[in-house]
Amino acid sequence: MTSNSFDREVQFHNKWARQMDLGSIEVDSYFESCTAPENRFILDRLGSVKDKYILDLGCGAGENSIYFAKQGASCVALDCSPAMLDNVLQLADRYNVQVETVIGEASNLPFSNELFDIVYASNLLHHMNSPEECILEMYRVVKRGGKVCFWDPLKHNPVINIYRNIATKVRSVDEVPLSIDIIKFLEDNFVLVEWDTFWIATLWIFLQFYFIERVNPNEERYWKKIIVEHDRLEGIYSKLERIDKILKRFPFLKTLCLEYCCGCHQVD
Repeated sequence: MTSNSFDREVQFHNKWARQMDLGSIEVDSYFESCTAPENRFILDRLGSVKDKYILDLGCGAGENSIYFAKQGASCVALDCSPAMLDNVLQLADRYNVQVETVIGEASNLPFSNELFDIVYASNLLHHMNSPEECILEMYRVVKRGGKVCFWDPLKHNPVINIYRNIATKVRSVDEVPLSIDIIKFLEDNFVLVEWDTFWIATLWIFLQFYFIERVNPNEERYWKKIIVEHDRLEGIYSKLERIDKILKRFPFLKTLCLEYCCGCHQVD
């Protein structure tokens, strides 16, 4: 990441961090709610994280670290934003867990080789100038036999690209959704790669927010709203997810999903 783009990312996330309502964050929902298919996919592949040493890369407010800490893991939360790391400590205190915070850049990690049992990242790679460089850093710091798990937006769906062009105030100017071709890079570097895509028919909920509920996408982050209001959305989401499972049988339609998710295994 260039110095200018890195500085812009820091400024953007510092500003976002100061606007966050930490009291409204329900950590379990980010992994267990019906509207969190990416993290449910990851949990299925991680199994028990008790006594595991986990790096939460690009941790944001720390929802991920705190969830894993609640399950008995030891977590290191790394982010480029000092204000976000302040939020991590406040949220950890609210949930009565311990999380270590580290300020740093994901493409140049301040850790020794083969240190962590698990490296986890949510919505991180599309903020990087070189996602591949960041992936290689994840590979470097995870133990042999360890796992790297992450999820990010894809660039192929025209509906979500329209949304991104509208919602300019809730995303940083340098972020770029990824190509599904990143899977080939992963398969070249990890001994086992398990992946899936999510949000195609279920993208109707984004359209519902915009056209029916008139939610301003520059005032409220849709991807957060989906998690916070999962109880209200469960009925429609569950029906649409069943349609997604059918649509994803066709490779072309699978590519048109909003996000992809990977679980990568280091060699033993």
